[in-house]
Amino acid sequence: MFVVRLNLLISRIPNWQFQGKTFNTRNFGRFRRSLAVTLFLGFALLGVCENVPMVSTPLGFEISGFDGGRTYVSQNGVFAFGFFEGFKKLDDDDVDGFVVGIRYNLGDKAANVPVWTVGGGLRVSLNSTVKLSMDGRLILVENPSGLIVWSTDTSKSGVKKANLLNSGNLVLMDSRDKVLWESFSSPTNTLLPGQSLHFPQTLRAPSTKSISSYYSFVIHHSGELALVWESNVTYWRTHFSSSSIIKQARFDSDGVLRLVEAANSTVWSASSEDFEDPSVFLRHLRIDLDGNLRIYSWENELHRWRVTWQAVENQCHVFGSCGLYSLCGFNSTGPVCDCLYQDSVRRRDGLPTVDSGGFGCRKMVDLGNCKMNTSMMKLEHTVLYGLYPPQDVDVMLSEQACKDQCSNDSSCIAVTSQNDGSGLCTIKRTDFISGYRNPSVRATSFLKVCSVPLAVSDLGVDPHGNFEQSSIDPRPFKNQAGHSTNVQGAIAFIVLVTVFGFLTMEMFVFWFIYRRQQIDAHTRSLFRKDAQMNPHYSALTRLSYEEIKVLTGNFTNQLGPTVYKGVLPNNTPVAAKVLNGVIVTEKDFRVAVSTLGIMHHRNLVPLKGFCFEQKHKLLLYEYVPNGSLDEWMLNRKPDQIEKNWQHRLNIALGVTRALAYLHLECPRCIPHGNLKLQNVLLDEKLLPKLTDFGIQSLLPKDRASSSESPSERDIYMLGEILLQIIICKRDVLRDNLHHLVDNITEKLEPRGSKESEAVERVVRIALWCMQNEPFRRPSIGEVVQVLEGTFLVERPPPAVAYSPEQSDEGVAAEIQVYSQEGSRL
Repeated sequence: MFVVRLNLLISRIPNWQFQGKTFNTRNFGRFRRSLAVTLFLGFALLGVCENVPMVSTPLGFEISGFDGGRTYVSQNGVFAFGFFEGFKKLDDDDVDGFVVGIRYNLGDKAANVPVWTVGGGLRVSLNSTVKLSMDGRLILVENPSGLIVWSTDTSKSGVKKANLLNSGNLVLMDSRDKVLWESFSSPTNTLLPGQSLHFPQTLRAPSTKSISSYYSFVIHHSGELALVWESNVTYWRTHFSSSSIIKQARFDSDGVLRLVEAANSTVWSASSEDFEDPSVFLRHLRIDLDGNLRIYSWENELHRWRVTWQAVENQCHVFGSCGLYSLCGFNSTGPVCDCLYQDSVRRRDGLPTVDSGGFGCRKMVDLGNCKMNTSMMKLEHTVLYGLYPPQDVDVMLSEQACKDQCSNDSSCIAVTSQNDGSGLCTIKRTDFISGYRNPSVRATSFLKVCSVPLAVSDLGVDPHGNFEQSSIDPRPFKNQAGHSTNVQGAIAFIVLVTVFGFLTMEMFVFWFIYRRQQIDAHTRSLFRKDAQMNPHYSALTRLSYEEIKVLTGNFTNQLGPTVYKGVLPNNTPVAAKVLNGVIVTEKDFRVAVSTLGIMHHRNLVPLKGFCFEQKHKLLLYEYVPNGSLDEWMLNRKPDQIEKNWQHRLNIALGVTRALAYLHLECPRCIPHGNLKLQNVLLDEKLLPKLTDFGIQSLLPKDRASSSESPSERDIYMLGEILLQIIICKRDVLRDNLHHLVDNITEKLEPRGSKESEAVERVVRIALWCMQNEPFRRPSIGEVVQVLEGTFLVERPPPAVAYSPEQSDEGVAAEIQVYSQEGSRL
């Protein structure tokens, strides 16, 4: 930061004279930077540097979120490591949690953009700590529970210190300065100069929600670079011809993104407009929230970042740029979003993205509910496309014939006719419509709408209940007698109440931490022997079989076939699961348990400890009091469960979010492998918590190999659970769905309510999850978006899957029933 400020100061001096010669420092960038660095080092020796640089911090160093924004700064002052605010939500001013990572240290808050974040943007509370543990791991701990939510895989690898290099690379090194781990090897959404991207690494755009963004920048196995939406839509890619093996994609300090082959020769490159400009000494490459890939250069004089290259020149060509039911276009200021039809509600705050769910425009009316006939709305110079699922069909028809084809096809939602002489007509059969328009686009689209709209939103109200026009008088307030005195008294009262509340809260926090430490110390006293043998004793406790026998009362209180209830010395209940048939080495077992131990999600049952002995292997979980979802549904009267639709919908969403966390937000995808009602537990607030996750990797593979991957199998089993939650029955494949759907429909009257729409979404996405072909099933991220109401879901196709374990007898009849009912939903 000091170098940047000195550079700015020197750039404002127009000329320097030396030995009778005049030098223009604005044209001598290298001279200016050298002088700035020299002055910086000189001032640092005199002790006037405003930040303490991060120079080889030892084991045990830590930063707390409560340290008032304290950060570790690189030696050149350009980068800082610590806690900082997450991205703000698009429809709110509140901060979406805090993240830990590396950002610029350039003074202005707007300029200090993040370049790397722990866990790809993992949100944590301010009551968290990041530290370099004594066993050599960089860990992120959530207090006061002491739960490790993220860590590097460097335990006992010889790490002795950490350093934030001048390049922005955070490294863990041994005593000989050998780098054992670096942040450059796990990029998030940014590449800094000198940083590379190797297959299968990915840059993922930031997101304001708990689920990862739809947009990512990838390098394929072939070496091709691409921008993709989800995993099936590529809207930008590199084009090159080379028979060599691509080694890496590299971003260099001169402002060039290169594809480099094994012989270190460049086969493709993209340059910033200030390529090799010596006055620019800070650059980075980033995939932004809107899905575009850009190179940014630092303008020292104006103290801001400037875009000097972007992959997709026309932002409207970024797939789904404006979200659902929207059109992307341009005006004099740049890209703008508009709704498909005029009576839709529009956003007030700029350009919506797919990540926002396209909430700025009202959803399309279900054409099946039109009271009158449908009509075709004409959109000139417009291209429409479907987001999910991709079911567009191309045929060769004239514009009028293209329009008539859609008008007469009950499954058609919209069509686009190309007016470029090709005669191409694209038919869309999905409600997830988006598009772009431009006077230069030689295409005409037709959108099928109800002749008389059923529900028109009140203009002036956005989807979140905020009025477009404020009811507050915009004129300034006028002074009135006694008004000033009353205001001062009110302010003084508020200040006193605030100070008192803050002191009370602080005393409570200190008492809570002190009490928790006492409880933890008392809990560990039973296992002090293991703590003495292991100097790097962690929160995940190792117990002997005899100790578990004591905790469980010799396994007398059985909760399940292999699960027993126990009680810790501090009267905290736990559940011990016996692992039968596990044949693994202790090292492999510890690796698996360590991975499961850092899983942290409100809908997962936390792992507390483990036992590994030659004949006994057990896992110790937090006890969940209300038993399994299977028992809860069967032990209650049907009318008690069926009346509480919202609670069942919350359970379905909680289970799905837990699976999404395992698939998307862990350091690597962790398939559950055994999704069923018995493995969904309910706590005292009936919050669903998923258990038994990740254990299948430890068990012998006694079943024949399947063509499905474990994560694809998870999606299928999730679909079964969603249906079971809705119909309150175990065997969803052998029920008479003809009467079942009629019963659900009757209970959901009146149709069109929020509750009925939510249940309908659950049933539809469940049938999508149970498709026989895995490629037709939605991703877990899409399932979450549907259940949250961000995405609508199409009617399932006429062929719905059946369980691979189900016999062939009766399958055809059941598929036909599902097909009929799926078309009705």
